[in-house]
Amino acid sequence: MLLAAGSAFNPKKCVMSSMAALVIRKQMKPIFYRRLYDITKDKVIGININQGLTITWDQRQLFHATIWCRRKKAVDARSIRPILYPSKSKTQQLEAVKIWKNMTVAEVAQAAEKDISLVFEAMEFTGGNRFYKNRNSVIDDMKEIREIIKIFGRKVEFVSQPSDNTESADDTNKDALRRPPPDPAVLIKRHPVVTVMGHVDHGKTTLLDSLRSTAVVDSEFGGITQHIGAFNVTLDTNERITFLDTPGHAAFSAMRARGAHVTDIVILVVAADDGVMEQTIQSIRMAKDAKVPIIVAINKIDKPDADIERTKAMLAQNGIQVEDLGGDVQSINISALKKINLTDLTEAIAAQAEVMSLQGDPTGLVEAVVIEASIDPGRGKLATVLIQRGTLRKGSILVCGKAWAKVRSMFNEDGKPVMEGKLSDAVQVIGWREMPVAGDEILEVESEKRAKDVIKYRMSQEFEKKAKEHAKAAEERHQQHLVEYRENLLQKRALGIRYKMRATGPRQKEKPRDDGSLKVNVIIKGDVGGSVEAILDVLDTYSSTNACQLNLIHYGVGNVTETDIDLADAFNAIIYSFNVETPGKVGILAKENGVQIRPFNVIYKLIDDLKDEISRKLPVVQREDILGEANVLQQFEISEKKKTAYVAGCRCVKGMLKKSALFKLVRGKEVIHSGPLESLRHIKSEVETIKNGVECGLRLKDPEVKFQSGDTLVCYNLVDEEQKCEWDPGF
Repeated sequence: MLLAAGSAFNPKKCVMSSMAALVIRKQMKPIFYRRLYDITKDKVIGININQGLTITWDQRQLFHATIWCRRKKAVDARSIRPILYPSKSKTQQLEAVKIWKNMTVAEVAQAAEKDISLVFEAMEFTGGNRFYKNRNSVIDDMKEIREIIKIFGRKVEFVSQPSDNTESADDTNKDALRRPPPDPAVLIKRHPVVTVMGHVDHGKTTLLDSLRSTAVVDSEFGGITQHIGAFNVTLDTNERITFLDTPGHAAFSAMRARGAHVTDIVILVVAADDGVMEQTIQSIRMAKDAKVPIIVAINKIDKPDADIERTKAMLAQNGIQVEDLGGDVQSINISALKKINLTDLTEAIAAQAEVMSLQGDPTGLVEAVVIEASIDPGRGKLATVLIQRGTLRKGSILVCGKAWAKVRSMFNEDGKPVMEGKLSDAVQVIGWREMPVAGDEILEVESEKRAKDVIKYRMSQEFEKKAKEHAKAAEERHQQHLVEYRENLLQKRALGIRYKMRATGPRQKEKPRDDGSLKVNVIIKGDVGGSVEAILDVLDTYSSTNACQLNLIHYGVGNVTETDIDLADAFNAIIYSFNVETPGKVGILAKENGVQIRPFNVIYKLIDDLKDEISRKLPVVQREDILGEANVLQQFEISEKKKTAYVAGCRCVKGMLKKSALFKLVRGKEVIHSGPLESLRHIKSEVETIKNGVECGLRLKDPEVKFQSGDTLVCYNLVDEEQKCEWDPGF
């Protein structure tokens, strides 16, 4: 369709001039810019509007356009109405173009999905072609960018500038990883990290108390360590050492393994009176697996029954050759309680650290490991961390597993604030959004956004892993269903049944099935993550699920909460609190709902109580209580009410026979019959008991049972006896 105009067109006197300007600045396709521009200069006599002109005019502009077309003898202006007012469905399909500050010409073309030449052509009408002459020119005027996009007939959406560090498809750019090995030029000397290991009650914590002049052992329940402790100690010689105190109890093997893998030196404490014990052997194995040098401290040499040579020989049998026996392992004889030879022990540690030439990188992003995690009532989520690289400061952003933190404050082992955590230091960090897991790696990242991205990626990876596991399990169940379906189909075909009969009547509501099995449901709350981990490890050793199921409903770190009470009430569970308190309101709520909260401070007492609870759930069993035995000498037949009955002539050879008891007839090694007596006679008198060595006549309740000479009759009672849980947790 052609819209014609006369050659004497004057844009200044005609309303078409404003209309043409409107077309230029609104929604016409770029291929017509030049032609419209020439119209305003009275050089072109027509516009081909069938090739994509899409403009929007109001009624007044349409009226003037119609008059202009009639004056210039153009086609009927009514025929251009569908083009002047395009359908909304076409305009709504165009998405808004995202623009931002300081876009280059190439970025504008890419955002608008246009060729870059068309962008330069559009800038001829906006005036931008005078300032932006190449593809890399930065358009610093947002109004200029907006006008260019509007010429293309698109709306704009203002967004922030995309990051220059675009995410790579490589997973290493999405996750936080350790940095490459440092440049040797930045390495500095650092103090050693020493882990104290050994069997329970061999004096590990007492040794640290003597070195630190403290009394931690007095505050420990049962006299045993149940947490992994971290202490920064400055000795009298100004030597600085970070000590890790690990539990010696069998239940805390995971803590000992964690301590062995983050340390530089292991001090193996062995009591001179006990020698090498089970956890001593386990500690030796863990230290060797971690490839960490060992220093042996033979403790309690002041006791009368101490035998140092026997202890050294026992160590040699387990692969620890001390220097006195020709080996290369240092051995110091000490008394931690009386502080004997402690100076020799610290000198041995310093010498070993000097030989190892311990160095670290104090610069860059922090790398650390969680030693222990807990919830402090006044400070919230708290984690004890060991600095392995970098320097930790307030405000640092840390990522640990699926938890992250912005460091609010740091404290030493005495609870005093510290300004920074240096290499090999153990500090307590608060500011965690989620509770970190003991033993997990800590990495510092650049920003909170980066931390959230890392957590999001790790959670998505875990979700994908679980999804694959669930898909695999679903496929296995599907295949199992197909096998069962084919078997049922073959059976139906064999029976001539082609179609399954529909169930009659209304569909029954589905109800959860209770198999009637015995079960004990528990909720575990502990003071630190390591203690909860140790309890869960012990619970994993329970295997008597056929007798009684042990179900872990929930576990966590911190005091008992109302949520725990609600869970225990819903699942009829027992709450075991380990070294944590129960607030007053929570205790009242527990009593109202009949929920049991059982507090414990020593782990083996908690497990003993749990074993007793399982034992109480087990049904009573009947045990045979043997009263006596009799040998059958001869069988007699008697007639009673026209029926034949059999009587055994016997002699009691053990214990006594009691008429009210039960009897077993044993022939060889087979039990022929068990049941009550009908009659027990001595000579001709009916008696209640027969003593040892006395002969008697005995007739069973069942008249069909026959006796043979040489049979044995065992007299017994059934006694109810409570079952005991046979769970062996290993300690």
